[in-house]
Amino acid sequence: MVTTLHTRDRILDAAELLFFRDGIAVTGVDAVAAEAGVSVVTLYKHHRSKENLLREVLRRRFDSWVEHWDAALERAHSPEGKLLSLFDAVATFRAAAGPTQWCCFLATASERPRPADPASDPVFALLEQDTALVANRLQALTTALGYREPEALAHGLLLIYNGILASLLRGAPHEPLPVARDLGRALIDSSRAAS
Repeated sequence: MVTTLHTRDRILDAAELLFFRDGIAVTGVDAVAAEAGVSVVTLYKHHRSKENLLREVLRRRFDSWVEHWDAALERAHSPEGKLLSLFDAVATFRAAAGPTQWCCFLATASERPRPADPASDPVFALLEQDTALVANRLQALTTALGYREPEALAHGLLLIYNGILASLLRGAPHEPLPVARDLGRALIDSSRAAS
């Protein structure tokens, strides 16, 4: 017997695959239901709307991303390692995530105009939460760890992170993580800890 949780996850898996392979706007709920092997009625019973389905897919991805980064931070034992944990988290997250072409949050942002009232759009709120997590965590780490010009270092690491995501979409460089990690290390080295 198929459990409710199993059905819900199958729908989320199907939505994630189709939204970020084919595009959110062109993917109808009928296609998601067919991919998940459920009826459209069952899809609506679990997720109420396409908008809510997208929000739940992004929420699941966000929660997983936070878990991966938290685990990478826990494994890091030096100030440099804590900053480079961002790249370790990308590696483990990508290995565990479904077969999406690139960042689901950037893909969503590229398809949706900024709402007039961002607070009224739960999907946009998640996009902002994802951006804030990376930017604020890098800023907090560079400040707490005593790096000279912490804001500039945090911004530089954020740009490298964004470059990884764009490279995954473009396919070049083919393996962006080692290059990004080396660039991150060089940037950190150039911002030696003040003391």
